[in-house]
Amino acid sequence: MTTAAAAGTYQAVQDYLYGLKVCGVKFGIDRMRLVVGELGHPELSGPCMHVAGTNGKGSVAAMIESVLRTGGWRTGLYTSPHLVRLGERVQVGRVPLSEEEIIAYTGELGPIAERLAAVGGPDDRPSFFEFMTAMAFLQFERKRCDMNVIEVGLGGRLDATNVVLPEVSVITSIGLDHCELLGHTLEAIAGEKAGIIKPGRPVVIGRMPPEAVRTIRMIAAERGSPVAAVEEEFGPEIERYPETNMEGDYQRWNAATAVLALRALGSRWKLTDELVASGLRRVDWPGRWQRTRLGGRLLVLDASHNPEGAQVLESNLARLQSETGRRPVVITGALGTDRAAALLPTVAAHAGEIHLVVPRQARACSHEELEHLLPGDFNGRVVRSTVETLFPGPGVCTAGGPEDAIVVTGSIYVLGEVLARIEPGRGAEESRLQDF
Repeated sequence: MTTAAAAGTYQAVQDYLYGLKVCGVKFGIDRMRLVVGELGHPELSGPCMHVAGTNGKGSVAAMIESVLRTGGWRTGLYTSPHLVRLGERVQVGRVPLSEEEIIAYTGELGPIAERLAAVGGPDDRPSFFEFMTAMAFLQFERKRCDMNVIEVGLGGRLDATNVVLPEVSVITSIGLDHCELLGHTLEAIAGEKAGIIKPGRPVVIGRMPPEAVRTIRMIAAERGSPVAAVEEEFGPEIERYPETNMEGDYQRWNAATAVLALRALGSRWKLTDELVASGLRRVDWPGRWQRTRLGGRLLVLDASHNPEGAQVLESNLARLQSETGRRPVVITGALGTDRAAALLPTVAAHAGEIHLVVPRQARACSHEELEHLLPGDFNGRVVRSTVETLFPGPGVCTAGGPEDAIVVTGSIYVLGEVLARIEPGRGAEESRLQDF
């Protein structure tokens, strides 16, 4: 650990963590086992729920947390990535880690990380995500949380979070994303995500393709884990699904997944139907078809970053166009051409005007790459722009006219940059620590 970081400045801590991040993703849980062993296994200090899935895992985690907190329980919530500030990843009672806490935990964990690297070699130095996961485990232990809701970072079987022993494992959805790491078929990806299933512990699965369901059920059966499936419980008709303050049919599917997961906890948690319904009406999870007003106009913020997400975006944009009677102005950017290839035709089918932006991330698509993926028959206006140009300050968006609805969609990192500019109370954006 650097002398500056040890001295306790937040800038030095950011630099240290960025140094871990630029080393990239380290798939596997062997290093995480070493880290939690050094720390006395804080991941086992209290009960938790483990949530994986291609899409919806953050929303389901937030729903579960909201219901538990509504019931009076002290909750830990670990999610990634953050929208604006690093501390958002680790929350107790929805209060993020402060800069002071991040400094203190880095001072505590840094020497352990360096010692592991000195003994086992550079490959044993924890990654950025493993470092943040360790922070979460320590925070939840020391704050004596009653229940921790842990979102998987990527995949499941080899994710750093997979050192926990959950009360319930949750798999929200299965789609084709991160195929270079997880596999190129739904069965392969389902197998990786089912790696979070622990022997004898119940599993809840959301709506997903039949081949994914078969794979997960097979692995659950091998481990003696009972399975509860949303489609079996609630059926095909959306009217039977729980309601939530989060908009769209997809969020009702997510709410059903959260409800089954909470039921699987058992009677000890005293989660009545009324309490669950109340918690689902007050979920705080920004950037998922989130409506706000900006300069008197409707602004919608919606993360949509893979083919499955693009299908949901299609439905939401169609509904918005029907509701307003006009095509929205869409601001979008993406990480990776595979994701952009699913996103841009959907945007073009409903937008009257498209502003292309490049998130401040190494994997971001360029303006040229985004333009190349727009359908040739799109006849609306296409503008190369930046978040700073489009949102020069709080309450201001320069895109479109006074009657236009504005939709910001695509990469979650675009949404984070926008939120930092329109809601300065969130604090200075920490984009270089966002990815992974």
